[in-house]
Amino acid sequence: MSWSWRFETASGALVDPGEVGGAEFSAQGDAESWLGEVWRDLADRGVGQVYLLEDGREVYGPMSLSSAE
Repeated sequence: MSWSWRFETASGALVDPGEVGGAEFSAQGDAESWLGEVWRDLADRGVGQVYLLEDGREVYGPMSLSSAE
């Protein structure tokens, strides 16, 4: 199995994973831990929301990356 994130702007436009350091993971927990470490950087690069994918199938999302102030 391969886990990855689909990145979108807040308005839903796709963001190229290569432009924001996207990666593939062998476990769901690894993908989620990675996102927990880098979400602020992704948001600074224009990513507004993400979807978790397993072998290209949407598992959940959209999940906003905007911080609650």
